[in-house]
Amino acid sequence: MARLLLFNKPFGVLSQFTDRNAPAGRATLSDFIAVPGVYPAGRLDRDSEGLLLLTDDGRLQARIAEPRFKLPKTYLVQVEGDPQDAALEPLRKGVRLKDGMTLPAGVARIDPPDLWPRDPPIRVRKSVPDSWLRITIREGRNRQVRRMTAAVGLPTLRLVRWSVGDWTLAGIMPGAFAQIAA
Repeated sequence: MARLLLFNKPFGVLSQFTDRNAPAGRATLSDFIAVPGVYPAGRLDRDSEGLLLLTDDGRLQARIAEPRFKLPKTYLVQVEGDPQDAALEPLRKGVRLKDGMTLPAGVARIDPPDLWPRDPPIRVRKSVPDSWLRITIREGRNRQVRRMTAAVGLPTLRLVRWSVGDWTLAGIMPGAFAQIAA
């Protein structure tokens, strides 16, 4: 039976087990996970937090990571600004980025979620409000959510991937993982 790890990747951690080409001292998955034979199914940027799935099953890894399967990924996103519903409409229809149009995203304003503090904290500007969005996408372009929010004038301050498909981060603290049978 395949193993699946649900890892809550902290801010600043690379989504790989080694960092051969970078300066020493950057955190990697090997600093948190000592389970042999598992590999990330997809990526999560170093400056993003949240759910990263790892598995020892190549077919499951492909099903999770391959864009053609369009597995929904939901993010809790703190943005700069106070968007009204009309400002979010372009995200719901698809946004033109340098690499083409995105698929429509599910977008909703939400109350600030009950999350762990980020280390280091986000920058706060007294003169600029911020707000939280829940964004669900079905593709996985490089830094896609950040580029989408920037394209509509809402720079991302904090990005937490909350779920991939039916798997969620619920109950998993930063730096910890839950192992389940897949």
